[in-house]
Amino acid sequence: MSSSKTLWRGVYPAATTQFARDLSIDFAATQNTQSALVDDGVDGLILLGTCGENNSLEPDEKRAVLRGAVEAVGGRVPLISGVSEFTTARAVQFARDAEAIGMDALMVLPCMVYVPKPAELVAHFRAVAEATSLPIMLYNNPPAYRVDVSFDVLEALSEVKNIVAVKESAPDSRRFTDVFNRFGDRYTVMAGLDDVALEGLMLGASGWVSGLTSAFPRESVRLVAAFREGKMDEALAIYRWFMPLLHLDAEHDLVQSIKLAEEIMGRGSERVRMPRLPLTGARRAEVTAWVERCAATMPSKQAA
Repeated sequence: MSSSKTLWRGVYPAATTQFARDLSIDFAATQNTQSALVDDGVDGLILLGTCGENNSLEPDEKRAVLRGAVEAVGGRVPLISGVSEFTTARAVQFARDAEAIGMDALMVLPCMVYVPKPAELVAHFRAVAEATSLPIMLYNNPPAYRVDVSFDVLEALSEVKNIVAVKESAPDSRRFTDVFNRFGDRYTVMAGLDDVALEGLMLGASGWVSGLTSAFPRESVRLVAAFREGKMDEALAIYRWFMPLLHLDAEHDLVQSIKLAEEIMGRGSERVRMPRLPLTGARRAEVTAWVERCAATMPSKQAA
């Protein structure tokens, strides 16, 4: 990794995958979105996460997105690929391919659809870790994936040297303290749910994997910077301004909402692949109003 930025620290937007009108991947637009985020100061990119619509892409498309990111911004910031597959064998192969393509790290999810028992989850994570030399962040999101990366699971994986971090997206902020009390500095923890991001940082998270940063990157970067600088009044002001949109990250339609926000802010298209559909009706009006309100009341504008 040639980037001067430190892995697992700062703001890592879960970058979106951009689609053309026929819903083929618009690789140029995807690269432009990635480059714009880096230009606005983010510390790394999560590729092919939930917002990247990982499971809506074909295997060759996923690998092409990774190659495009390396071409567009490789070396400027760490690039982390989501590993979200239906079987462990596919996850193992994807991890190998992602490393060969030039990823700096992986964010590994449980297998999709099937809900594993703890021993099965441990075996899955261990198999992927053994297939690559890249550092791995486990993704814990019980509401979305119906799987808890429990303390027993983390304990069983503590001997696996390249499993080094946890993206914590459980909505209960007490989990951050419990992880640190149980494991000390064994795992780096990143806040993974937008509307508990500041709480996570206050409780020891090293950074923030964010959805709404894709629409408001400079404000997200400043939020974390203000916290790091001890300027809590400023951090709180940004957080409170941002919160109506941050709540969207915890909703079922987060991808559609975030991509709509990107489009309103001139940073991308709202197009999504089925089974997702763009927001309509009252929900679309509601999200649009929140985005427009945030755009009109940015803290930077108020300061000016």
